Amino acid sequence: MDPIALAAGTALVGAMATDAWQSARTGMITLWRRVRPEQAGTVEEELADTRAQVLAARADGESETEQTLVADWQLRLQALLRADPAIAAELRQLLDTRLTPPLTADERTAVGSLVMRAEASGSGRVYQAGRDQHITER
Repeated sequence: MDPIALAAGTALVGAMATDAWQSARTGMITLWRRVRPEQAGTVEEELADTRAQVLAARADGESETEQTLVADWQLRLQALLRADPAIAAELRQLLDTRLTPPLTADERTAVGSLVMRAEASGSGRVYQAGRDQHITER
């Protein structure tokens, strides 16, 4: 999945529980109207429904529900990017200006993405980690 879709889906759902939600919502609907105008009204309703579910999940401490909602919006944004790959820059700007700023520090960390690639040949080895890594060889 495109890293921008992953990050934007995570940030979108996180922003739903903030005071800056209206700005994030407006930005997302504007983007949707450009790419798939026939779906904008439905998406607007689904954003409102998802927000209600996020608020309820947070009130009840149901992090699994919230993660399911994040995955759903990541898939939707991936489909939007496939429909019009040229909007990646606009989605990145929306992510940077409206979706990520209202999030807590922990939520902003979750939005970040890390892509690692490596190739080993012969008897070469590759060790990669997104955080701490401890290797003991004997």
